[in-house]
Amino acid sequence: MAAVIPAQTIRMPGSRTLRFEGRDHGSGVSFFLVTNDPGQGPGLHRHPYTETWSVLEGEATIAIGDETVVARAGDTAVVQPHVWHGFTNTGTGTLRMVCIHASDTMIQENR
Repeated sequence: MAAVIPAQTIRMPGSRTLRFEGRDHGSGVSFFLVTNDPGQGPGLHRHPYTETWSVLEGEATIAIGDETVVARAGDTAVVQPHVWHGFTNTGTGTLRMVCIHASDTMIQENR
């Protein structure tokens, strides 16, 4: 069965970011479609599954464990399960990034 999930139904309150929980829609994956201004991003956290980021626009500085990497439009980054990570928009414009969670529901532990 085909389904379209309108953006306004998964938009995080007070945010431009979308949060898709796969379990609610018959999908085996979940994702955030992030839209952040410079300086914005989540603090350190971790998941019991891999997370894959695809930067669509802008620049993200990503902390993965003890490493820090910079990802720009077109780049992909991956973090393994149980590794502390977070990102910040360190560009001068909007950061748009898909954060794919290899789980039908998001499980997150904040540091």
